[in-house]
Amino acid sequence: MATFFGEVVVAPSRAGLDEEEEAREETPEDREIRRELEKKRYRQRCSGEIDVLWTWKSGGCGEEPLVCSRFIVAIGKNAAAFLSSFILDSVCWEVVGVVKLWNEWCRTSSTTNVLPTDSFCLFYRLISDPTVLLCQCSCYVAEDQQFQWLEKVFGSMQKKGLQVTILSTCPVADYKTQESTLTLASPFLKALKTKEFQDQVCCPLLEQPNIVRDLPAA
Repeated sequence: MATFFGEVVVAPSRAGLDEEEEAREETPEDREIRRELEKKRYRQRCSGEIDVLWTWKSGGCGEEPLVCSRFIVAIGKNAAAFLSSFILDSVCWEVVGVVKLWNEWCRTSSTTNVLPTDSFCLFYRLISDPTVLLCQCSCYVAEDQQFQWLEKVFGSMQKKGLQVTILSTCPVADYKTQESTLTLASPFLKALKTKEFQDQVCCPLLEQPNIVRDLPAA
């Protein structure tokens, strides 16, 4: 139960109910396509559906977690482009990791080299402060891959003292407000935060009944 609106909380999953509701509306052709996709995804899962590759370890040992104080994640093409234009467009950053994954919308190569052409999900570190990491994720992460993505990415980092910032976007048409969206200054920025975050928020909090979905919510 949230103590205030805008707090990030873990909600019970309705995934099973949603699948049952969708199944009643599916045509035979839809079911066949879904089955084929599930088969492909299952084969990829068995061979390592999501893999996080690091070229740099702060502790000097591959088994030690990355020492990270701030982790900024840009999810989606617009947020990733924002990072590229305003933050990464300098020599202050270097690529230190990559996420390999496969689904019906994203197929990264099988190479183990960390190159921008090999993946749409890259990790950067600030050269002047190696504890500051960025993640530029412009690829699609399917619903059944999101937990594994989080588990593998955050499983590589220390949790103590870690501050995570998520950047994502959504269409103005999806923003729920009593005033007309035609009169809104676009783009605009809203925030959600956890109760552990005690710093000042740089923009107004997201109002009810708006929510965040998919990987940013996870």
